[in-house]
Amino acid sequence: MRPPKKDCPLTTFTDLRLAEPILKALEGEGYKTPTPIQAKAIPPVMEGRDLLGIAQTGTGKTAAFALPILNRLAADRRPAPRKGCRVLVLSPTRELASQIAESFRTYGRHLGITVGIVFGGVAHRPQIQTMSRGVDVLVATPGRLLDLMEQRAADISGTEVFVLDEADQMLDLGFLKPIRRIVSHLSQRRQNLFFSATMPGEIAGLADDLLKDPVKVAVAPVSTTAERVRQRVIHIEAGKKRALLAELLADPEMTRTLVFTRTKRGADRVARHLETGGTKVAAIHGNKSQRQREIALEDFKLSRIHVLVATDIAARGIDIDLVTHVVNYELPEVPEAYVHRIGRTARAGASGIAISLCDADERDQLRAIERLTRQQIPHEDRRNDPSIVADKTPPRREDGESTSGQRRGHRNGGGRGEDRNSRREGQPRADHGRRDDRSASRPEHRERRDETHAGNGHRPHQPRHAHDGARTGGPDRNAQQRPHQQRPQQHRPDRAPRGDDAPGSLHDVGFLARPAKGARRDQDRPQGHGRPHGNDHHRGHAGHGHGQRDRNGAARPAGGGGQERPRRPGADRRPPHRTRDAG
Repeated sequence: MRPPKKDCPLTTFTDLRLAEPILKALEGEGYKTPTPIQAKAIPPVMEGRDLLGIAQTGTGKTAAFALPILNRLAADRRPAPRKGCRVLVLSPTRELASQIAESFRTYGRHLGITVGIVFGGVAHRPQIQTMSRGVDVLVATPGRLLDLMEQRAADISGTEVFVLDEADQMLDLGFLKPIRRIVSHLSQRRQNLFFSATMPGEIAGLADDLLKDPVKVAVAPVSTTAERVRQRVIHIEAGKKRALLAELLADPEMTRTLVFTRTKRGADRVARHLETGGTKVAAIHGNKSQRQREIALEDFKLSRIHVLVATDIAARGIDIDLVTHVVNYELPEVPEAYVHRIGRTARAGASGIAISLCDADERDQLRAIERLTRQQIPHEDRRNDPSIVADKTPPRREDGESTSGQRRGHRNGGGRGEDRNSRREGQPRADHGRRDDRSASRPEHRERRDETHAGNGHRPHQPRHAHDGARTGGPDRNAQQRPHQQRPQQHRPDRAPRGDDAPGSLHDVGFLARPAKGARRDQDRPQGHGRPHGNDHHRGHAGHGHGQRDRNGAARPAGGGGQERPRRPGADRRPPHRTRDAG
């Protein structure tokens, strides 16, 4: 890996020998002097060399690779390959991909080039239609690009320049394997441009595989914070963070403020709290749809809202000028993310202020940030401040559940929250116990229900072991213990009549048919017939009106002579006035 040549310092974009249409676009944007990363990276890229650039966000590295690429496309005009592209730029997030594509359109608006963008969260069809014609520059996220390649809607084999931006964040998001799959479909004769804020071992190995004799350019490493950012830390209790944030945002100088949280739910909760207080605010994170994210960014750029609450995934995808303040509502778990967060302010030569709210559980993160940046951030202690009222809402865990262990609305016990916790611990539900107590206090409840069913011609409820004797042809022990008589039907005024003349009665249909009113019933039988057969008693005395018959239709003595073979379940419900066919 060779270092770049030590040429005379470049003071203007004209010294870079860019094409006239590009210079005209830069002049229209008010850009005259290149940044250090641009001055060092543009010359070797224009020479066709591979490049390894290490620079933190906000240093102007997008223009560092966009300007020489546009100059190459302007010098060698050719149609884009069908379903393919001449330049492929991979980005980790949708917001960053949108901003890179917008930069290519802005710098190349006088060249007539086509720029396509491919990322998830939106419909496939418009992107497939765009790729069918081919584009000069394609900016994509790895996941959606692989989807289009699997559908054979994208062919990147004709790519001339491959750019991998924010490679370290690609690693954090788990895109390392997808990137290798994409690279395997690229042409071997291509120029590779590799940009990353840090250089972990996996990224260094990927760079060795992709780059061929690259030029290394390192400007403003990640441990260096922007010089024009004034930083301070406020120590505060976790329950008072929202109140302190509302107090800080009351400052009229905080006209365009970015607030960073660790989690998506945390971003939504902070946004709702600020909106309740009258602040014009919006939240942006991975759970928002692409349309919602675009609207939130557009409103923030046009000052329709004054506060934008975001997560770390959007820290490198927000390129908005004139951001006055950055507030770290929660300190990041990764120290490098702190530098990316505060890098959202003090852009394009402006100054900014970064405020971090630190509670007792975040002191380790604060020490890690200070070790990384090699500086001690000024501290301010607002703990035990009586002017800040703690939030009445109980603190919540990362999964959104309350940490107090007791749900609001169920302080006195009971309710759905208590039952759910009981089931989770393997305990019975409390309301089930109450129902059992009520049932136990009224033992006649089950008897009345059985009597009602028996009076209506239905089989009363019996335990499972009471059926075993009937199914096997053996004696029914419960039948021997109970006298053979039918309990009188009790009148239930709260129930509809169940007689034969009742509307919707099914007692004359199929197996529910009952004997005619003139037929003999159990109470009309003489007492000298002896004890009925166990199976007949189990069947609700279905055969007592017309005598018993065997399986072939032959009559059997009513006293139970002979032993009946076991019958299939359900056969005992056959109406008594019918006989089973021999066939």
